[in-house]
Amino acid sequence: MAELLTVDDPDDPRLSDYTDLTDVELRRRREPAEGLFIAEGEKVIRRARNAGYEMRSMMLTAKWFDVMRDVIDEERAPVYAVTPELAERVTGYHVHRGALAAMRRRPLPAVDTLLAPAAGDVRRVAVFEDIVDHANLGAAFRNAAALGVDAVLLTPRCADPLYRRAVKVSMGSVFHVPWTRLESWPDDLGLLGAAGFTTAALCLSDRSITLDALVTRAHEKLALIFGTEGDGLTARALAAADAHVRIPMDAGVDSLNVAAASAVAFYATRVTRP
Repeated sequence: MAELLTVDDPDDPRLSDYTDLTDVELRRRREPAEGLFIAEGEKVIRRARNAGYEMRSMMLTAKWFDVMRDVIDEERAPVYAVTPELAERVTGYHVHRGALAAMRRRPLPAVDTLLAPAAGDVRRVAVFEDIVDHANLGAAFRNAAALGVDAVLLTPRCADPLYRRAVKVSMGSVFHVPWTRLESWPDDLGLLGAAGFTTAALCLSDRSITLDALVTRAHEKLALIFGTEGDGLTARALAAADAHVRIPMDAGVDSLNVAAASAVAFYATRVTRP
């Protein structure tokens, strides 16, 4: 059982995991290097623990002591009790949810391990190329979890799905969809082909077919590829994909936000499972 430890100094080294949470560039460098990520809010903390992530520590304001009592009683990691004012000084923002936990990252699986038959019935995969907006990535992970995507692959320059903002927007869905990061892009699309997947790039190219047409082809294994928010997919990724696919639009709208597009594509191509 963890003990509540009162901390009243914002420079206390025990709170170092929580410092400067609004400094995106600092946290993007620091968190993967130190093997940690921050879970914010009761539901997200519980979902991280339920997914098997180990807690390093927890920082709570008084209003959350009773709400999180079962977690406190089960944990051996230290739990730091702070005032809302001190939490704001440490993190750099008003922590209105009042509950933060520093969690340990797990090693990412190899792509072939994620796609192997031993990983389960992997038939729908999402590939995100260079999506740098954490909110969009978090929303896309939530869509993937809700709409039957079995695994997510990220290109090397894609945002960190375990960054606090991405985790928060996903409502913890990032903990429940197996994912990993590709090492060589777009060369690693060959790994999907070798595993029996048809790769379909969402784009507006001259050769693109409609999403409805893709659905009629009834691919057993399908990997949907989504590009960055501004420029879409790179030319090399488009050249490497087996098919180009567009979502038909009305009212002169040419495209959707990447998170919205992923929801439409995931739903349309979902697999009916027992």
